[in-house]
Amino acid sequence: MENNQFDEIDETILQMLAKDGRVPFQEVARACGVSGTTIHTRVQRLMSLGVIQGSEYIINPAKIGYDTCAFVGLTLKEEAALDVIVDALKPIPEVVEVHCTNEAYDLFVKIYARNNEHLLDLIQTRLKPLGLSQSKIIISFRVMHNKQLTRLPE
Repeated sequence: MENNQFDEIDETILQMLAKDGRVPFQEVARACGVSGTTIHTRVQRLMSLGVIQGSEYIINPAKIGYDTCAFVGLTLKEEAALDVIVDALKPIPEVVEVHCTNEAYDLFVKIYARNNEHLLDLIQTRLKPLGLSQSKIIISFRVMHNKQLTRLPE
């Protein structure tokens, strides 16, 4: 595993943890044919390398009242303001992802809103004042496929 050398055991660990982050290490050990201590050591190593970035519960936004998911492409008036704008987006609770992109947009933002009216209010009161030259809103009606990347490079 040194120098990001991974093997089949690491890949099995990642697949099982991605499927169920609460899977007992003993169950992973049985699937890998090794001891629970080996799995614990491997998971700790994967965490120290930054491959595993913690564990979390995944909250379904629709179940807590956020029925609208939107992706907003932002083009900045001044590229130098990128860090300032990202810092301004971070404290907005409804903004869950901010990606720096190429081509059409400087930033691509994922937002959850209670409904379309709430989304419009967020865009008008929180995003537009940031100094944008353009924004494009894409509403997601439903997630058709979602997964974590668990396959290791060969």
